[in-house]
Amino acid sequence: MSRVNLETFAGGALQEKFDDAMEKVLVNMTDPNTPWKIKRKIVVEVSFEQNEDRDDSTVNVSVVPKLAPVKPVSTRMAIGKDLETGQVFAEEYGNQCRGQMTLDDYQGQRDQVVDGKTVETETGEIREGSRVIDFRETKQA
Repeated sequence: MSRVNLETFAGGALQEKFDDAMEKVLVNMTDPNTPWKIKRKIVVEVSFEQNEDRDDSTVNVSVVPKLAPVKPVSTRMAIGKDLETGQVFAEEYGNQCRGQMTLDDYQGQRDQVVDGKTVETETGEIREGSRVIDFRETKQA
């Protein structure tokens, strides 16, 4: 029986394919978007197809990495129907409460009144009359 050097087998293609698969496995293992507990594998398959005279064979080599799937990302969507137009709509609201407004909803509006005080929405500064309150100048307790 003859020995086969796997590093030089198929013109070095087996080693090259294995190195490529190994890199993919390592990248997949370090990806935080994949589950840590799933085992990764590298499957090396060598298949032989001989001729009728049994004096020649075609040898096929394949190397297939088995990786962990990327974890899905989820979000939330409010789904409804406009009663006036009949048009169906969906709107993502993510981690906030359904229907809750965000600062982006105030875009284009300069000042808002909150709890009886004027708030500049762009900077978040509270205005008393026409002067801005600078909290850096307040004394600490």
